[in-house]
Amino acid sequence: MTTSLAGADRVAKSLLFITPALWAVNYLVARWAPGEIAPHMLAICRWSLAACILACFSWRELRDKAGALRAEWWQFLLLGALGMWVCGAWVYLGARTTTAINIGLIYATSPVMIALLSWLWLGEKLSKSQVFGIALALCGVMHVVLRGNWAGLASLAFNVGDLWIACCAVAWAAYALLMKKLPTQLSPIARLTACAIGGCLVLLVPTALELAVGVPSYLSWKSVGLVVASATLPGAAAYFAYAFMQRQLGASRVAAVLYLGPLYAALFGTVFLGETVGWFHAVGAAMILPGIFLASRVKPQ
Repeated sequence: MTTSLAGADRVAKSLLFITPALWAVNYLVARWAPGEIAPHMLAICRWSLAACILACFSWRELRDKAGALRAEWWQFLLLGALGMWVCGAWVYLGARTTTAINIGLIYATSPVMIALLSWLWLGEKLSKSQVFGIALALCGVMHVVLRGNWAGLASLAFNVGDLWIACCAVAWAAYALLMKKLPTQLSPIARLTACAIGGCLVLLVPTALELAVGVPSYLSWKSVGLVVASATLPGAAAYFAYAFMQRQLGASRVAAVLYLGPLYAALFGTVFLGETVGWFHAVGAAMILPGIFLASRVKPQ
């Protein structure tokens, strides 16, 4: 049993570095989606497909635990609203009118919020090395999103898109903590499947309103590709990995994975969007990677 738990912890710590890469795919999706598929249409198609993928692995448990589904239905709607609606469609809305530097900086506040709320609400203890790791990683993120120009921090201007992303950051912190706080009879993958279904139900109304006001969506190979990419990588795979890591490592330590997002976004931007990687990325990585290690360490007993 001890060996099995140690192996699960090693897998969870490896996923700390893989999961942000999966999420970073959403940066590409957000950049390519305008003019192809509307934000809420993309979100509901993404999570409908993700729910189908997850159900392939969890349908037996969902069938056998129908009583748990009835008892916890309100959780699935709440978590679905936070994780699949706000952190889904609103990201695509915000990405249309804000800059990458602002998105990165705003999202960098989520791990700090999660760590503080975990301490205040869940009673999770943070060691001095974890606090230092969180601070170091945050400094690395700020260095990346500011492109090494710390003087530019005072001149940041926030627009409507920034407010959308700020709501997403708050919603993600709430989603992560509620996943930890709320009791459930389901395994992580079955619970995520139920949350994805709940999120799709919540998305029905805003998607219908989006269609009613004439926001266009087109059926094309590109729009289908965007749905498939967002459903499989930053959808089913990343969310399941996050739930697994949270169970193994705790909410505050796992929150540090969000710090790596800007680095992966820079890599993908270079490969797929022709953006340039600067020296500040290397400096940021030199702070973020050790910070992730320190923040994810468990204090010896």
